Amino acid sequence: MAQIGFFLLQNPFLKNFITGRIYQGNLKSVCSPGLNCYSCPASAVSCPIGSSQLFLAGGRQNISFYVTGFLLVIGAVFGRFICGYVCPVGLLQDLTYRIKTPKIKLRLRFLRYVKYAVLAVFVVILPLSIRHEVSGLGQPWFCMIICPSGTLFGAIPLLAVNDFLRQFADVQFIIKFSLAVCLVVTSLFVFRFFCRVLCPLGAIYSLMNKIALLHMQCDKGKCVSCGRCNDACHIIIEPAKKPNSPECVRCGKCINACSAKALSYTIRRKKQNLGG
Repeated sequence: MAQIGFFLLQNPFLKNFITGRIYQGNLKSVCSPGLNCYSCPASAVSCPIGSSQLFLAGGRQNISFYVTGFLLVIGAVFGRFICGYVCPVGLLQDLTYRIKTPKIKLRLRFLRYVKYAVLAVFVVILPLSIRHEVSGLGQPWFCMIICPSGTLFGAIPLLAVNDFLRQFADVQFIIKFSLAVCLVVTSLFVFRFFCRVLCPLGAIYSLMNKIALLHMQCDKGKCVSCGRCNDACHIIIEPAKKPNSPECVRCGKCINACSAKALSYTIRRKKQNLGG
């Protein structure tokens, strides 16, 4: 319910899904903490990754310090708690994963580093290095090629109700649509595949998970080493030993599974018999 509440808070203009309009008021100058697409008809806010690319591409010089500072502050306070409860793409994957299908637990040993490459290449390097010969501006490559939020919450709803826009749906859209479908299908079987492998915002927040003010702790005095948290963890990170692993998306399943109440979210303080 918390995820749905955060989704509605960031996307209150639900009637725009019917009218095919995009809200462009003053609230759009505010960034969402999650991957909430600017082009989603219901969205009241902007995406921090999209805004970052606009700056790096040379189109929005006035937002550089704001977006950078915003991401650093949000990451330092919440870490990947944003992934677990605030991001619309996380909500979509969680809802899809609940559908009864065979589930596959994967460690994604080396694949988990792909998100850092996506951040470096598609969010930073390409917008900076490839410029249009006329305008001299770069392009938001992650939004153009990969971002499922833009496709599922933006492009598809807009194309569904707008005949004029449908004539511009080209090969690039087909590629993005196909990728989005693959990610949705994958999330039927593998928990949070996009968050763990491809999300550049997840890459940023994961770097701050261990130092975030809001973190997870394991009280060693309560822990009975029953292994229930390990069974509940779809990411396979052993929550009792590594409660603040960069890969933890803060889904809270391990906390709910712990009968000894040894695992909990807390505000960072001096450690006293606590794992983390």
